Formats: sequence, C-alpha cells, structure tokens
Amino acid sequence: MRVQSLNGITLESLLTRLVEHYGWHELGRRIDINCFRSEPSVKSSLKFLRRTPWARAQVEALFLDTEFPD
Repeated sequence: MRVQSLNGITLESLLTRLVEHYGWHELGRRIDINCFRSEPSVKSSLKFLRRTPWARAQVEALFLDTEFPD
C-alpha cells in the first residue's frame, strides 16, 4: 500500500513506520543523516527532524515513495 498524503500522519508515526519497514541501517543508507547512523533512536531522530527542514523533507518523501504491506 502506497501512502498518497501525509494528512493526519504525525512525524513520530511516520518515522516509526519507516524504521519498522526498513530498519535503522537501511534507513541510514537511504537517507544519510547522522541520527539514523550513529546510536539511532526515535526520540533523537524526531528532535533532529523537527529542527532540520531538509532532512524532514527527505524522510517524508521516502515515506510517500515506500510501498508498505497492507
């Protein structure tokens, strides 16, 4: 199932779903940001993504491009 819009999806649920789908290692490979590669956690990643619009845009784009199982 491909998501068409981010309406109503929190950044935390979006990130959690990506981590469940890809894992931290693959997520860090797809989006080269330190919070995914060095001691990753949802909490630290959310803090970084909320302050860094270009990184958040990349995460949101990956989420929209990902085909999740139903």
